[in-house]
Amino acid sequence: MPSGNPPAKTGSIAVPPPSTTPTLSAKAAPLLSRPPARRDMRRGPTAADAIHRDLRAEIVSLKRKPGEPIAEKQIAEAYGVSRTPVREAVLRLADEGLIEIFPQSGTFVARIPLGALPEAGVIRKVLERATVRFAAERATRSQIAALHACLEQQREVDAEGDADGFHQADEAFHAQITEMAGYPGFWGIIQQAKVQLDRCRRLTLPVPGRMRTVIAEHEAIVEAIAGHDPDRAEKSLIRHLDNLQITVDDVRNAAPLYFSGSLTDGAALPDGAP
Repeated sequence: MPSGNPPAKTGSIAVPPPSTTPTLSAKAAPLLSRPPARRDMRRGPTAADAIHRDLRAEIVSLKRKPGEPIAEKQIAEAYGVSRTPVREAVLRLADEGLIEIFPQSGTFVARIPLGALPEAGVIRKVLERATVRFAAERATRSQIAALHACLEQQREVDAEGDADGFHQADEAFHAQITEMAGYPGFWGIIQQAKVQLDRCRRLTLPVPGRMRTVIAEHEAIVEAIAGHDPDRAEKSLIRHLDNLQITVDDVRNAAPLYFSGSLTDGAALPDGAP
């Protein structure tokens, strides 16, 4: 496995400080120095579900960096469970492409697979174009008010410089649109498809002005939905997604060790937008 720290911030990509980035060497990889606070939790499936949820959130938010080792024993101790539910959660995350297991070497947070991003972007765009059109056709006054509340929450967390809070508010905004469309199940499919795109996006959210730009694009979407104009709503969504493309050179130069594989030369990463 490659080792070393990614270079500092390059272009528009905000990269976590090198001191927080682990090496990818299985032999030299340290255990987590500060395990999470111990939590009382029942054994069995409930514990596995909670561990899976927490680890997944930490990986997608880049709190656990690509290449960072996963210490199953420490996690089990932190949750007050045996290693069985931890192992179950880890295997589920491996199936999702978020964890890599190397026999005789160790278990690590997976690097972001460049080759998987184009298809993920297409899936997301197709589904969201459909839901935003339905939302524009069916939106009630109370649902439109709820979208405006989502926008206000985004403005508040932007003012605080809270990238994590913005990500959560952004997710709520897009989930609300699928609810308005009458197809809430679409959101689960979209979330699963875009998980690697979300990891890319978390590298760019701290860039000055980025969150403000996203909010303006969200406002255009809400305006079109409120006007019950499906065509304008779809165009606003497409513009929103396309405006947040990240070039391959940008991400590779900023944090080459965070990624694996390749795209077609000259291609751009697809809609890594919120």
